Amino acid sequence: VQLQASGGGLVQAGGSLRLSCAVSGLSVTLRRWGWSRQAPGKQRELVAAITNGGSTNYADSVKGRFTISRDNRKNTVSLQMNSLKLEDTAVYYCNRDPPIAEYWGQGTLVTVSS
Repeated sequence: VQLQASGGGLVQAGGSLRLSCAVSGLSVTLRRWGWSRQAPGKQRELVAAITNGGSTNYADSVKGRFTISRDNRKNTVSLQMNSLKLEDTAVYYCNRDPPIAEYWGQGTLVTVSS
């Protein structure tokens, strides 16, 4: 199984980005998937998750701004991030939820500037 996160970049506060996670070797329709992030000097935290049934959950810090979704045909899991804040700056990772250690990839860096 391989996961490739992409879509990060530099964006001004208030802007938007869409992250995508391409999954190979396992269908995204199985199990629960999540997006986590790790800011400098902080522990990695789960920010959004989607179940195999399509139910979603969000951390309070991103609720109302981030949307997780799944494309069964493309076998991808995406994270739409709107109204970005400085504190959203982090490396973002996709993984199963709960995460599988072997599935962690390089992540994609999101930098929000003022």
